[in-house]
Amino acid sequence: MDKAEGPGKVRPHIACVVPRAAIPGGEISILGSGLAENGRSRPLVRFGDQPGSLLLSSPNRLIVRVPDDVVSRNLTVDTSAGVSAPASVVVGLVIAENLHPVANPALDSAGNTFTTFSGSRGQKVETSVFKIDINRVMCPFLKDVMNATGLAFDREGYLYVSSRMEGSIYRVSPDGLRSAYAQGMGVATGIAFDRDENLYVGDRTGTIFKINRERQIFVFATIEASVAAFHLAFGPDGYLYVAGPTTSSFDHLLRVSPAGEVTSFYRGLGRPQGLAFDIEGNIYVAASLAGKRGIVRLTPDARAELVVSGYNIVGLAFGRQGSMIVSTNSSLVDLPLGVEGMPLVK
Repeated sequence: MDKAEGPGKVRPHIACVVPRAAIPGGEISILGSGLAENGRSRPLVRFGDQPGSLLLSSPNRLIVRVPDDVVSRNLTVDTSAGVSAPASVVVGLVIAENLHPVANPALDSAGNTFTTFSGSRGQKVETSVFKIDINRVMCPFLKDVMNATGLAFDREGYLYVSSRMEGSIYRVSPDGLRSAYAQGMGVATGIAFDRDENLYVGDRTGTIFKINRERQIFVFATIEASVAAFHLAFGPDGYLYVAGPTTSSFDHLLRVSPAGEVTSFYRGLGRPQGLAFDIEGNIYVAASLAGKRGIVRLTPDARAELVVSGYNIVGLAFGRQGSMIVSTNSSLVDLPLGVEGMPLVK
């Protein structure tokens, strides 16, 4: 029940929430009026019944950290003057933990999600790739790939896995049987298929390789080395888009033509990593924008906006029914964003 408004008190009003989506631990801004009482008392921000951690408080702006295990999509601000009308927010739910992804997850045609426990360079781990089924049950899928990094499916349902330690690409059947697909890829990180099912591999020392269906290997493009990894995705225009943090704090998202010509599509991202496209041709990149960390959406004409708030995000993939599967450096989060992703292999 709302509190009665006293004389001179203004009931809190939420004008907008920016961004409207977050993963647990992310920070969102609430803009409006009457949100705080000029130092007399701190407002209470709730996600349903769960309180968030208030980081900044003023009458027109609040910054709050999203708590874990939020189930409600309604956010309210509670002051001594009353409770605001609810505002809609989208908060992700952790579906798998104790992982170590360093790039995008991958989804098969049945909606199962695959992700890595990559480990530090040269670290041998018990399970290299895990499978999370549509009931959110996680089980080991692939062993004995050193520093598994990039993941991608082909049209036949085979999973391809890069090893940045070995510089190799492995091809894995739906029942988990692996075979060597290509070797000599340097520090192999991100991988992606084009429409003709040529496989592209990012060697983070500065080379993008192209492997055709006959497994012939070509140098497709050369770019500045990355301090972490290259992340690759093909856009609806047939161009290859490449993200990768460098020594700069003001990095490019690169665009590579089918002929291997490299241009900058956008500059101004902090530590850009995994990326994916929606069916409208917008690019979603795990990065920071103007100092705020999360997932940045870039329109086809390169207008940038932070649309998901969160820390330690390394990759993303679009799932069923408009969901986005977000990889942090230790978990997977299901975010019901309501956006349909572009098929990775047509």
